[in-house]
Amino acid sequence: MGKLITEPNIPDPDGFYEELVGLHEGLTEAQSAAVNARLVLILANQVGDREVLSEAMEAARKAAENGIDRQEG
Repeated sequence: MGKLITEPNIPDPDGFYEELVGLHEGLTEAQSAAVNARLVLILANQVGDREVLSEAMEAARKAAENGIDRQEG
């Protein structure tokens, strides 16, 4: 169906990043991991396109294996 968007697509990406980091303030490592997992599932449901989700998981895995901190197009 869809295709993974790899170009910047969030208005105010710096503000979003700041909010995302702030989401974890005051949480334990376990709580932070749980928040991340819940957020991933909520956003995956919002995307709803299984093909795009699979592409995103593959891109995230490759970035982690290559030590890349952000998605490259």
